[in-house]
Amino acid sequence: MFEVLHSLLFSTLDAAPALVFAALGAMLSERAGVVSVGVEGMMRTGAFCAAVAALVMPTPLAVGVGMAAGAGIAAVHGFLSIRWRSDQVVSGMALNLVAMAGGTYLLESFFGPNGTPSITQLSRWNIPGLSHVPLLGALSGHAAPTYLALTLPFVFHLLLSRTPLGLRLRAVGDKPHAVATLGLSVPALRWGAVLGGGMMAGLGGAVLSTTVLDRFEQHTPSGLGFMALAAMVFGRWTPLGAFAAALFFAAGNALRIGLASSAPWLLDLVPQGFLLALPYLLTLLVLALQGQRGHAPAALGVPFEQESR
Repeated sequence: MFEVLHSLLFSTLDAAPALVFAALGAMLSERAGVVSVGVEGMMRTGAFCAAVAALVMPTPLAVGVGMAAGAGIAAVHGFLSIRWRSDQVVSGMALNLVAMAGGTYLLESFFGPNGTPSITQLSRWNIPGLSHVPLLGALSGHAAPTYLALTLPFVFHLLLSRTPLGLRLRAVGDKPHAVATLGLSVPALRWGAVLGGGMMAGLGGAVLSTTVLDRFEQHTPSGLGFMALAAMVFGRWTPLGAFAAALFFAAGNALRIGLASSAPWLLDLVPQGFLLALPYLLTLLVLALQGQRGHAPAALGVPFEQESR
């Protein structure tokens, strides 16, 4: 029994970082009032750029390239949404489509449809004295992003709840005109949140190609960006809530993998497609249970117009 729980927990911690980073990035952007539907495209861009960069440079530096690529895509979204006040949902979906088509084109043009060549994965850390402890041993043997994903939500929580910058970010998502009366720049605060969110989403994508996989594949990130959005909504736009929801979805994905590997007889009873869809079915179930109980920022998706005060 402990072996099964150990395996499930270990797989959950391996799968969680990409979701946690993307959910935190989406939360940061939306708390400032900018819808982050394009997080899927940011993850895909970050994953592709990190995998390609890892072919010619150390993998940790390639992760930084993936973060920069995610911020670059977010900058396009910010330009359309903040500068030109376009519809933020349409802008995000357009970026998702461009990232999907562009990633596929570049992949097949330079590497072929099966994915990039294998890269060196981020090294895994073994915590002395912990690997043989029941259940707690599952905390050992992960790469650095896993441990970062376990601590960063608490940093974001302190940032948003205990610092002047966090107060301003929350205020600009709820009452941007009140922020403007204090002499603060609403567009500058939103730009910072959008770029920061893009970096986090790019980091989530980079983790997929450098830790979970050892390459970029055709369907990466396979809808994880939308799952991260669901985690953010279920977590009520809070860092710790998004973190808990991301862990739940990661556990669902780990359960799918565990069932397929440890109970192959299930494939005779349950279609394989159902197991593949299990994490996404959990996402839909959670959103259905959430209903109208969310606490979205009041000015979410509303372009800021100084003259409309």
